[in-house]
Amino acid sequence: MLKQIEGSFAVAEAIALCRPEVICAYPITPQTHIVERLSELVRTGDVGNCQYINVESEFAALSVAIGASAAGARAYTATSSQGLLFMAEAVYNASGLGLPIVMTIGNRAIGAPINIWNDHSDSMALRDAGWIQLYAETNQDAVDLHIQAFRLAEQLSVPVMVCEDGFILTHACEQVDMPDSEQVDSYLPPFEPVQVLDPAEPITMGAMVGPEAFTEVRYLAHHKHLRAIEVIPELSTEFEHIFGRNTGGLIEPYRSEDAETVIVALGSVVGTIKDVVDEMRDEGVSLGAVKVVSFRPFPLLALREALQNAKRVIVVEKCLADGLGGIVVGSVRMSLRGTSTPVYTIIAGLGGRAITKKSLRRAFNEAVADRLEDPHFLDLDWKVIDHELARSQEKRRSGPIAENILRELGLVGGKPV
Repeated sequence: MLKQIEGSFAVAEAIALCRPEVICAYPITPQTHIVERLSELVRTGDVGNCQYINVESEFAALSVAIGASAAGARAYTATSSQGLLFMAEAVYNASGLGLPIVMTIGNRAIGAPINIWNDHSDSMALRDAGWIQLYAETNQDAVDLHIQAFRLAEQLSVPVMVCEDGFILTHACEQVDMPDSEQVDSYLPPFEPVQVLDPAEPITMGAMVGPEAFTEVRYLAHHKHLRAIEVIPELSTEFEHIFGRNTGGLIEPYRSEDAETVIVALGSVVGTIKDVVDEMRDEGVSLGAVKVVSFRPFPLLALREALQNAKRVIVVEKCLADGLGGIVVGSVRMSLRGTSTPVYTIIAGLGGRAITKKSLRRAFNEAVADRLEDPHFLDLDWKVIDHELARSQEKRRSGPIAENILRELGLVGGKPV
């Protein structure tokens, strides 16, 4: 049913249709609306047999979800930014124990300096924590990927993060085709745990493992991700058969088959990139795009095949590894190992900075001409950078960088230190 709805509410209603038995909630912007809406749906009985637990922290939220999942319940939680970092120990525990928890990440920048707007630094910080990571381009994607996430998590007994851009998606009101309970029930069977704490059949979860077996345990976790590479496209195809929508599977090419230059990206920025591709195609530029849906596990072979005809590749990403550059680009380059295809990195949208078509066009044209510096920081204000570097060289006590730049830009009163 088509519905004009806020992204967070759409995700909450989709999760409710998946009938979680335990929802652990702690608010943090910008995911708060999801758990708030779920609390209403639990209160009105629209989630079925579900226990909604208010906890005292993000660490507690995932810890309670771990306990619930270990006891055989379908468990869900959500977080963002510093909240994800606060639960980091539990994030590793959930995957190490092989518990099929689903968690929404309302992607938001990590401070300091404090910033509540969108980029991907939170989920990227825990990209190798053993969770599957799926990234949504639209709110329709976010709805559909959550339904698939429960099926995927429970089929492989592995936790899944569904990452959606904070505010850009979570707070955007747009038309979404909301599924009904019959569709979800036909796609998502009742939860049958692979392992469960049961007094009648005692087991140990989280046993101490020494050097003699730790590598084998870790390899089997890795093996689950290798299986996910095969399972995700299968579940996506089955989803399309029932719901009538294609969510892409591992990756989703866009006008890339014959393109000389292909842009790789994930998340909501893909929509803007598609618009630029269309415009530049009309002007005769051979451009295409590939959306990465599954970042973990990373679809090396699928992406390699999608990029096999490209003369150059551009990776647009909303994250930064200090001293190195891009994060996503490393996986893209791995998929192209053994080839001579040049790969450019564009760092964009950090801390919620707008990514405009004008700026992307300019950068893409430079890359097509093989003149783009790597990495390229989209719309970086070099004047401000030069001033701050000069200030730090002039005197030892040059002051806090963040406040100096805000003063330089006239966003707070006073002069830089």
